[in-house]
Amino acid sequence: MSPGSDKTIAPVCPLPWTGQEGCYDEAGREIACPGSGQDGAFRRGMPWPAPRFQRTGALVADQLTGLIWTAEANPAGFPLTWGEALEFIRAMNARAESGFSDWRLPNRRELRSLLSYQTRRPALPAGHPFTDVFLGWYWTSTTAAINPAYAWYVHLDGARMFYGRKDQYYLLWPVRGTSSILAATGQRFSYDQAGRELPEPDPVQDGQDGFGVPWPAQRLVVEGDGVIDRLTGLEWLRQASLNGGAEVSWGEAFSLVAALNEKLGENEPHWRLPNINELESLVDCASHSPALPADHPFLEVRDVYWSSTTSCYEPDWAWALYLGKGALGVGVKRAKNFHVWPVRDRLPGQG
Repeated sequence: MSPGSDKTIAPVCPLPWTGQEGCYDEAGREIACPGSGQDGAFRRGMPWPAPRFQRTGALVADQLTGLIWTAEANPAGFPLTWGEALEFIRAMNARAESGFSDWRLPNRRELRSLLSYQTRRPALPAGHPFTDVFLGWYWTSTTAAINPAYAWYVHLDGARMFYGRKDQYYLLWPVRGTSSILAATGQRFSYDQAGRELPEPDPVQDGQDGFGVPWPAQRLVVEGDGVIDRLTGLEWLRQASLNGGAEVSWGEAFSLVAALNEKLGENEPHWRLPNINELESLVDCASHSPALPADHPFLEVRDVYWSSTTSCYEPDWAWALYLGKGALGVGVKRAKNFHVWPVRDRLPGQG
């Protein structure tokens, strides 16, 4: 990128902040944030409004995303299969629950948008107004591309996201409304509980008519050694692993990014280790192995990547993207298990 270029990259869908405010070393001890390179130091993303949630009777409006949730976080009262969860939502719509007939099971990005990465048990923003939050798995409406008989779910105890068989029993949390800041997941079809593709879109689940900001027609654009994501306004290193693809510890990941920045001129924007929301934004829920858009231009893509976000459930662990599947899990910071994929902001006037 040349400092004098007049190109600008206006993101279609800027990402929300993760909520992480603290910084922690590899042993899990809290440290000063300045100079750490961690999520809590940069705090990238759209800031949360204060107050973030507005409760009106049985409904809660999220003033960050624009979505409306039931105040009761366990309206079914007991676990359901994925198919039963969808039927529960349809019954809500049939009786116009709380005066509305457009309830749906949230897709994975909608359910994740409620999470705070600074809290645990539950991993929701401090002071939230929800009741009966269960510290367990909650269904999303997004089918797992790696096996359509499975769907994504989110654990509200510590914020993990993985997938389970649709005939297993988990909880549900209905949502309605649209958001101008949450991107579509990329899922193109609707599926039944057995994993069969449905001939028509299902309005209560993710799919062809799923909710979320549509992706630009040409989302990922190569420029020099980087790839511009026109959806988020972020630039990723095209070579999707530093250090020749070797697996490194969390501390080594920060050192590698710092060494990369030492080679830049003073007018060049610096790279950083991405936070967990930035990593997740790359996922295309219609793909797996890797879970990236089918036409992505990245080179040497690896399976698991460190984020700069500490797990506040276990601060000696950090969040990681399991890109083969599209899952979000954690890894021991001191273990040399994951890869490094730097990101930087692509702001107007920088390129």
